[in-house]
Amino acid sequence: MSNPRVPDYWRQACRELSRGDPVMRRLIAEYTDARFRSRGSAFETLLRAIVGQQISVKAAQSVWDKFAVAVSDISPERVLASSTPLLRSCGLSQQKVSYIRDLSQHFVSGKLKPRGFHAKTDEELIKLLCDVRGIGPWTAEMFLIFHLNRPDVYPLQDIGLIRAIEKTYRGGESVSKKELIALGDAWRPWRTVATWYLWRSLDPIPVEY
Repeated sequence: MSNPRVPDYWRQACRELSRGDPVMRRLIAEYTDARFRSRGSAFETLLRAIVGQQISVKAAQSVWDKFAVAVSDISPERVLASSTPLLRSCGLSQQKVSYIRDLSQHFVSGKLKPRGFHAKTDEELIKLLCDVRGIGPWTAEMFLIFHLNRPDVYPLQDIGLIRAIEKTYRGGESVSKKELIALGDAWRPWRTVATWYLWRSLDPIPVEY
C-alpha cells in the first residue's frame, strides 16, 4: 500500500476553487488533511472494489483478509487458477466469484493493460472498465479518482456527494440532476478536488478506496 499523498495539481485546484466559490473556500480552509491512498496495483484496486460491493467496510475487509490468505499471490493468473469452492470459502458469493474471474481474464488476455491507462481519457477508461462484469460507472470513477488521481472526475451517482451538496449548497433541500451538473461545471477542471472536500464535509475520516 502506498503512503498517503496529495496530487501535484491539488494546490492550484484549491486556489482556483476558493477564488470562484465561497462554499469551497470555507471547506478547503476547514479540512487540511487532503490525501489519496492507493491500495495496490490496478488489478488489486479493482479486485478490492468488487469484493467490497454491497457490504460494509468491516465485512469487506474481513472477506479480503480471508481471500488474501487463501489465494496467497494476488494476481490475475492466481485468481483464475483458484477453485470456486476456495473462493467461496472466503465469503464471496457465486456472483462475485464470476466477477473477479472476468476481471482476471481481462488482465490476462490484455483487454486491460494498466500501462496504457494514463494515455486514455476518463471517458475511454470508464467504457473500458465497464466492460468487466461487476464494474459499473461508479466503480470506474472511484478508480480514476483514487488510483489514477485524475483531477476532473465527477461521480454523479455517488450518494455521499449528492448529500453533501444538498447540505452545503441547498440547506438540506433536495437537488436535481440538472442542478448537480451545473454546479459541477463551475468546478471544472477540478471536480475531483471539489468532490473530495464535499465528501470530507460529511465524514470525520477522509474517504479512501
